[in-house]
Amino acid sequence: MAQAAGAKTPWHIWGVGTLALLFNAVGVFDYVMNLAQGPAYLASAGMTPEQVAHYQALPAWMMGVWAIGVFGAFGASLLLLMRRRLALPVFVVSLAAFLVSLFHTYVLSGAGALMGTQMAVTSAVIAVLLLAFTAYARRMALRGVLH
Repeated sequence: MAQAAGAKTPWHIWGVGTLALLFNAVGVFDYVMNLAQGPAYLASAGMTPEQVAHYQALPAWMMGVWAIGVFGAFGASLLLLMRRRLALPVFVVSLAAFLVSLFHTYVLSGAGALMGTQMAVTSAVIAVLLLAFTAYARRMALRGVLH
């Protein structure tokens, strides 16, 4: 069902969009700080030397996947606030990139045990929120709020 011309934008889009933007800004910050300060930033974030070594050894393609994930989610959040339909596919791409990064961490590199319970919980929270933001964008697109 499409939104009628001139219909009021739902109030909750501003709250959800702002929450998504702030949450995903943390991912962008983390990525940029990892590039800018490398091991010093990772150690200051509480990572063990082994965890830091794992992040420093990430292949270039994984750094690209990480960038697509965090910048995609941030961009999708902006698009949601701008009420653009493009928010949905950008959230989907970001979610897919995050799932690829999980596959790399827990299957390809076997670093799941190294990263520990805290990282597993953090990853679960990120996954749930990305799914929720994607589902919300889909719902708003289906309602005709996004154009």
